[in-house]
Amino acid sequence: MISIGLFSSRCVFLCREHHVFMNHIAKCAIKVELVNDSLTELKGEIAGPPDTPYEGGNFVLEIKVPETYPFNPPKVRFITKIWHPNISSVTGAICLDILKDQWAAAMTLRTVLLSLQALLSAAEPDDPQDAVVAKQYKEHPEMFRQTATHWTFVYAGGPAKMPDLDEKIRRLTDMGIEEHNARVALSSYNWDLERATEHCLFS
Repeated sequence: MISIGLFSSRCVFLCREHHVFMNHIAKCAIKVELVNDSLTELKGEIAGPPDTPYEGGNFVLEIKVPETYPFNPPKVRFITKIWHPNISSVTGAICLDILKDQWAAAMTLRTVLLSLQALLSAAEPDDPQDAVVAKQYKEHPEMFRQTATHWTFVYAGGPAKMPDLDEKIRRLTDMGIEEHNARVALSSYNWDLERATEHCLFS
């Protein structure tokens, strides 16, 4: 059972943060709202930053607020699938220091969402959450950019369609491979159709 003091503290902080959000949504292209009127579950949204592969995309996040907030960080993960070195392409888990040991009680959910927007602009591939994506980011930067742009179009409503990549996915789906699995395989093998096909059929 949580104490009344902790509950009230969390309620006060979240209400105050909601007021701040209302004053900054248009400026920062971030948003947060309650899920089923719960103080423990929220939905966040961030817009992909300009001049990145995520530009034009809208990314939804799951935010779980612990009873000890704001003294401990919220648990946050991406619901929208994304291709990024510090975000798991499978689970949406995030590698970001302020969500772990660098959290401070003065931070807010707005701080978190703005930090995630900044992470989309400047990845940290040497401290990855997704090693496959980080390897591509470092060794094949242009391929990474195309892949991340493609994922943004497909999953986040981004504006840039990639017909060449779509065609390779179609080749695999014609073999009976599920579309998302085809996309993951091709993305992981730098869009090498032969290697992705072998992975899908024989692994």
